[in-house]
Amino acid sequence: MLDRGLTGYGAYAESPSFSVRVRRRMSDFLSSVNLEYVNLGYRYLTRREFYLLVATILVAMSGHDVPKRSSWTYGVTGGVALVVLSFVVVVLLHLELAPSSTYLIDFACYRPPKDLQIGRAEFVELVKESGNYDVAAIEFLKRVVENSGIGDESYMPRSLFRPAEKVNLSAQWPRAAPLCPFEAADGVCRSSLRSAKATLLREGRAEAALVMFGAVDDLIASTGIRPRDIKVLVVNCGVLNTTPSLSAMLINRYKLRQDVHSFNLGGMGCAGGVAAVGLARDLLGAHSGSLGLVVSTEIVSATWYRGNDLDMLLPNCFFRMGAAAVLLSSRRLDRWRSKYELKQVVRTHYGADDRSFKSVRMKEDSEGRQGLSVGRDLLDVGGEALRANINALVPPISERISFKCLLPWLPLARNKSNSNRKQESVSEENRGSDGNCKYVADLERAFDHVCVLAAGKRVLDEVQRELGLSEEYMEASRRTLERFGNTSSSSVWYELAYLEAQGRVARGDRVLQLSFGSGFKCGSVVWRALRGLGNPRRSPWFKG
Repeated sequence: MLDRGLTGYGAYAESPSFSVRVRRRMSDFLSSVNLEYVNLGYRYLTRREFYLLVATILVAMSGHDVPKRSSWTYGVTGGVALVVLSFVVVVLLHLELAPSSTYLIDFACYRPPKDLQIGRAEFVELVKESGNYDVAAIEFLKRVVENSGIGDESYMPRSLFRPAEKVNLSAQWPRAAPLCPFEAADGVCRSSLRSAKATLLREGRAEAALVMFGAVDDLIASTGIRPRDIKVLVVNCGVLNTTPSLSAMLINRYKLRQDVHSFNLGGMGCAGGVAAVGLARDLLGAHSGSLGLVVSTEIVSATWYRGNDLDMLLPNCFFRMGAAAVLLSSRRLDRWRSKYELKQVVRTHYGADDRSFKSVRMKEDSEGRQGLSVGRDLLDVGGEALRANINALVPPISERISFKCLLPWLPLARNKSNSNRKQESVSEENRGSDGNCKYVADLERAFDHVCVLAAGKRVLDEVQRELGLSEEYMEASRRTLERFGNTSSSSVWYELAYLEAQGRVARGDRVLQLSFGSGFKCGSVVWRALRGLGNPRRSPWFKG
């Protein structure tokens, strides 16, 4: 406060002067204290190391300088306190040093509506009516579909054959956001934008919304989680890549939190689901105590080929609609309600080899029509990647010694009557092109259940022969192929759902999910069941 005026006394009389009076008030806390250090102190107080240190000091103090005049009661009380504090120290030390686990709370597989079911005979008729294929291509498609192992109840969008018949979202999600990326404010796609690629992109996004929203809705209904509690989101889809991304579609649909860690994996084919689980595990390990959502799918509209090149027609015969949503957690308290614990993720990539790199790829034919090309040496390339991946799993010693190259040299396997001829034939049969032993572990000893990607009947036959699996271990894969077709990376989740629906998963069972895809790569995930699983409330295998 200022006082202005004239000085009335002294040497400076009649001269102008002023005085300042300061009124005391409370200091501004925000300006006087550096909030960065307050935040740092709060973080230290909430860390387990702080309480571990305090407990250690208390334990040391409780056993130091005990007075000689202490009574027997005081000694007992102090001993109990020492034991309790020691137990607290051990527990805190275990929580700090023990690696955090990733738990699978639940998963859901989408089952499309019945009006999207297409049998084999109807598939061939729709191919003929579309007018996109010549006689040789139609005969090829018919022959492959009849021997594919796919039944008459798999799902496909009819818009692939009849462009005028669009995927209808309004029946299930009346308030779904517009999915045409070129759509104007009035909801109309202008004629200048009605190209073939624009139509494919629009139908692809509509199909992606149908299957992804359906799987996530089922997962939310079965777990009761709040979408805003999800900290990590990983979506994988092999071919369809849109802007905004598929993960952004889910964030917009379910209004996820602003700090969600979202990733959209593309171009990884049927093995993308393994990569998504591995990435989610790493992110949940970095953000302990969080929930993660993994969504795996493949969009048939994006993989569909409308030409006559035979090597590009194969995906048309196998790929079908489907998606899986998986809820993961790194919270220790979620263990009691979780189904599985993640034990191992192994990925093998043969992309450095040119033959493997070109075995499955997206390309255009001579007329500029885009599709997936499958090379003739795919099975050979896949076998090499499969063996390398299985070897990297490092099963126990009892399984490691069971590779086929040792059988001719074991005393029980020798037949003295024709030992030389039999040993040479078996040994040559089980050696690779480089002359080294084909190491094949006994998976039926290492795992209780095996879910092999349901790529096709011939692929499953080769995997069964290569790994020496029984029909019981291949049942889930073959039944999934027959009922749902090849749903790409989500296929292994339909197979696990089949095992649960059959009541075959018991507590402590080890489950191996095995996938392979373009690149060429092979991936495997190992789960351990935390409880017996049977009669799930929701399953794609239930009628209704």
